[in-house]
Amino acid sequence: MSQKQRLDLTELLQKVHDYSGLAHKADIARIAPNLTALPDGWHPNGDDTAAIPSGEGYTLLAMEGLLTAFVAEDPWFAGWCSVMVNVSDIAAMGGRPQAIVNALWSHDPESAELIAKGMREAADTFRIPIVGGHTNLRSNQPQLAVGILGRAQCLLSSFAARPGQLLVAAIDLRGAYQAPYLNWNAATTAPAERLRGDIELLPCIAEAGLAIAAKDISQAGLLGTTLMLMESADVGVSINLDAIPKPEKVTWEDWLCTFPSFGYLLTTDNEHLPMLLERFRARGIAAAQIGEIVSSPQLWVETNNDRQLFHDLATTPLTGLSRPQMPIPQQEL
Repeated sequence: MSQKQRLDLTELLQKVHDYSGLAHKADIARIAPNLTALPDGWHPNGDDTAAIPSGEGYTLLAMEGLLTAFVAEDPWFAGWCSVMVNVSDIAAMGGRPQAIVNALWSHDPESAELIAKGMREAADTFRIPIVGGHTNLRSNQPQLAVGILGRAQCLLSSFAARPGQLLVAAIDLRGAYQAPYLNWNAATTAPAERLRGDIELLPCIAEAGLAIAAKDISQAGLLGTTLMLMESADVGVSINLDAIPKPEKVTWEDWLCTFPSFGYLLTTDNEHLPMLLERFRARGIAAAQIGEIVSSPQLWVETNNDRQLFHDLATTPLTGLSRPQMPIPQQEL
């Protein structure tokens, strides 16, 4: 292999590592020390949602705050995404959404109406009621935060990933970028019935025991989301870049920094891998094994016999939310 090929991978990973989406996740480390211990039996902080034991399953609770510039520049889409990303968080835990609330600030009533319309249309699409919230139309800038309640019978959790498991990526490629950000929109023009069926895949996968851990691919991109999964479970990952599902005409630099409207990382074993992949492929969603879970807390990326270290959590933690010294519920395969 030429030096130029090796330099390409090094430069690619450096550009992805410097991407602001990953930096936003690192901000969590400033807050993490202030999170107090949770009650006995509760799921630890650091996953896609809180998971509170309730009956024979879990009550799921989460919220998302959207970037101010995004809300200002594309209010309808920001409203739509505020619901969608919360639904994705519930699904990543193996759950089904039940209700949402919101907090909306704006200085422009017309913009606020577009935000609310986007939220309502997304809520209608996923058949989730908006049950309340907070509104202030006398703010000096637009801001939006949305919270969600859900329910899971069988939990998928990034804390449950262990060495020896396989890492799978499942991404809906039937979309396009929503300018000016690297948001891959495969949702707003898709049939509502199909979107509901796609989201239902995750709790069905959890209940069938086809996966152990999961995380939805967030603003940090695929590699940044992998790092968060690794940090939760205190494990490492080795990824084959060429195995990652990707639209043909999109560059790797853009794709590894992309926030897909439907994109998940899951862990499974060799026995259940074919059945897991088939669940996604049967619905037209690209899915593939892209790597393996290893013990050393480092993220390695390889392509064409070139292998580079992307991040070492042992020397540089990301969020500071790692696996506590307590039993984590395991999803049996």
